[in-house]
Amino acid sequence: MEKTLQRYFPLFILPTLAAFSIGFIVPFLMGLWLSFCEFTTVQNAVFVGFKNYIRAFTDDGTFLYSLGFTAIFAGVSLVIINVAAFALAMLLTQKLRGTNIFRTVIFLPNLIGGIVLGYIWQLILNGILAQFDAALNLHAKYGFWGLIILVCWQQIGYMMIIYIAGLQTIPGELKEAADIDGATGAQRLFFVTIPMMMPAITICTFLTVTNGFKLFDQNLALTAGEPAKATEMLALNIFNTFYGRVGFEGVGQAKAVMFFLLVVVIGLLELRITRRKEVQQ
Repeated sequence: MEKTLQRYFPLFILPTLAAFSIGFIVPFLMGLWLSFCEFTTVQNAVFVGFKNYIRAFTDDGTFLYSLGFTAIFAGVSLVIINVAAFALAMLLTQKLRGTNIFRTVIFLPNLIGGIVLGYIWQLILNGILAQFDAALNLHAKYGFWGLIILVCWQQIGYMMIIYIAGLQTIPGELKEAADIDGATGAQRLFFVTIPMMMPAITICTFLTVTNGFKLFDQNLALTAGEPAKATEMLALNIFNTFYGRVGFEGVGQAKAVMFFLLVVVIGLLELRITRRKEVQQ
């Protein structure tokens, strides 16, 4: 049986490899090439070297601002989402009645699309702010915290499920040993629970950081970068550069390549830092 599988392995993997190549590798390599070109269509691309990369930083300054705004957003959402999800996971793994119902209800927002969530929260938040003669598009701080509320509401439930799975893998013997040694609740949390939860923490922080940097549809629907691009995040900035400015297609593609590399580097650094703190169970 194993020999048969080994013999036909290339045949079975060929469709997946072909789909991956057509859907990812070829477009990525083409996009990398186009980032060094001026073009309006793929057929009339003209090589210009690093001109697009230079223009990305010098033409209007919005790229660096969006980078800073996105970094702050990713940092704030990282802390709030993971702390809240971890706390809910701790609460909903206690012997309480109705925990399965609460888990389901808290997880449900993750099933709603980002565009729909953006418009729903736009109506809710603008309705609240209208009572104070304000709106999301009047000041960047309203848009920023509106995005934080939206993303936290959407992602906390998903991260909570991962933390619950991590809590359920902690051996009961460790908890019993901590109780016998007279450990307090805080000591159990910081010296038993959190170290044993590091694999789940690694996954959740990685997903939260990368999702924060890649956020697009919620940003488009909730604020669309208003006021005056003050709440425009990196993905939306790239979209507006590529599709909203004639002659800037190459600049938009260069920004996309830098964006890709940035997310990869940040994701790998986060994984390296958190995996160092994982312990063997």
